[in-house]
Amino acid sequence: MRFKNLFPLSLWSGHRAPSLARAVARTVAGGALLGAATLAHADGVTALQQFVTEVKSGRAAFTQTVTAPDGKRKKSTTGSFEFQRPNQFRFSYDKPAEQLIVGDGKKVWVYDPDLAQASVRNMDQALGTTPVALLAGGDMSRDFTLKSQPAEQGVEWVLATPKRSDSGVQNLRLGFRGRELVGLEIVDAFGQRSVMQFSSVQINAKVTPDRFRFDPPAGTDVMEQR
Repeated sequence: MRFKNLFPLSLWSGHRAPSLARAVARTVAGGALLGAATLAHADGVTALQQFVTEVKSGRAAFTQTVTAPDGKRKKSTTGSFEFQRPNQFRFSYDKPAEQLIVGDGKKVWVYDPDLAQASVRNMDQALGTTPVALLAGGDMSRDFTLKSQPAEQGVEWVLATPKRSDSGVQNLRLGFRGRELVGLEIVDAFGQRSVMQFSSVQINAKVTPDRFRFDPPAGTDVMEQR
């Protein structure tokens, strides 16, 4: 099954190599998105901690650019993202590489409409030490070493380095401007870089429960991964 989008390649094992890397975890739900800092000049770590504590749901549009390890090949896509703690999220990628990733609180579904294929895994197995865990409700400090970095053009950055060597991620950076997490950068174990930029952010927005349910369409080939 193709994994054309979301986050670094190694974060979702069991799929064929994607044309766009994948990335989201115990983090995506590891931090892919919305603002949380209530202090106007909070550093990156403080902003991240407040995000985890204060932001319970949200939605946003995103643009994702994935760059190959050699730095020469780039692919971009757009989509929308919704989440609600604990452990519920939905990534919807637009054409030309449509894909849907849904975390319903217990399982994670990855659906490829072009191939009429879906895979499903238990959430704790699917997420692991990745950026999605933040949105799912995980404590990043448990799995990552966090370090504030210098502000860049008004954006406060925090660098997160996995404590486990087998996480599939070299590091990730989350950038906050005021009350919004405006960017997420992930470098996977192979040196592939995925950069997500967010817009139309709605913090603590009401998201209906049906957005986190997935029922495979008729004729879909479903693969359960263990």
